[in-house]
Amino acid sequence: MKKSFQIGGAFVGLVVGGGFASGQEIMQFFTGFGIYGIVGAIVAMIGFAFLGMNIAQLGYELHTTSHKAVVYHIAGRSFGSILDILITFFLFAVTVAMFAGAGATLYQILGIDPIIGSLFMVIITVLTLMLNVKNIINVIAVATPYLLGIMLIIAIYSIFTMDLTLAEQNILAQHQRVAAPNWLMGALLYVSYNLATSVAMMTVVGSTATSRRVAGFGGIIGGVMLGILIILINVAMLAKMDVVAGKDMPILEIAANMHPALGLLMAVALLGMIYNTAVGLFYSFVVRFVPRKDPNYKPIVIMVGAIGFMCSFVGFTTLVGQVYSLMGYLGFAIIIAIIFSWINKR
Repeated sequence: MKKSFQIGGAFVGLVVGGGFASGQEIMQFFTGFGIYGIVGAIVAMIGFAFLGMNIAQLGYELHTTSHKAVVYHIAGRSFGSILDILITFFLFAVTVAMFAGAGATLYQILGIDPIIGSLFMVIITVLTLMLNVKNIINVIAVATPYLLGIMLIIAIYSIFTMDLTLAEQNILAQHQRVAAPNWLMGALLYVSYNLATSVAMMTVVGSTATSRRVAGFGGIIGGVMLGILIILINVAMLAKMDVVAGKDMPILEIAANMHPALGLLMAVALLGMIYNTAVGLFYSFVVRFVPRKDPNYKPIVIMVGAIGFMCSFVGFTTLVGQVYSLMGYLGFAIIIAIIFSWINKR
């Protein structure tokens, strides 16, 4: 059971940086649809749980250290090779986005030069990758309970200090920018683009399980925790729509309004989320080319880290705008392949 929760925590840790960090992602894929966004969050929870279970079990069955074997297994050699190339590209692109995001966050909180903030994130990510696989998974999983705790506090506060009625907040919510034509497509796209980045490391995490059942249960636990987080953030922003409307980082806005100290704690949590995702994706990218035990592993980690740091100069907003929408379509291809694989087993 402990191993299943560790796998679930790692799953959450992989997704939070790219999918939760600013709150803007939840706003555009869920909260912007008002009350229906909560239904969308439940759909996303089911999607994450089902797909997380399957990916973790595939990782265990194939005992792979990279996503390559899994995509070839579920999609065949021809289509699998295309997915492999695309996943590998997005692993690097989103890692770079996380480096840039750390720079942007530290600049907003402390006024530190974004380049210094990005360099800091690159250094601690590279140092973490020098650890063994089990320790890396422990690092990714450890922040999940703290994040759930902070979000629960913010959600309860938001509900009990709501200034407008739910109907009024719902109307305000529907005037926000959304990333999909309706709530159902918003939920599916959200699962899709997050899966495109997490599938690689989840196969590695699944391979460390003690049994197929433990791996699958870990994927389900992770999916349910992700769903709970989406619902908490969604409810918090819906209850405080008059405060967060038009804000770039809405969750940070709510936390700062509660108390400056909580705003600082939330900012630290944001950096933790970005760090978690950067570690998971960077590791997945490197082991696609060189095994962890290869003598060239550490030099390649340092070299790729340096290249990623230079690429982060493009800027966080630009990277997210250009990379995330493309990832959504890739994620749909992976989801279809996983569903077909599941049906074939049945």
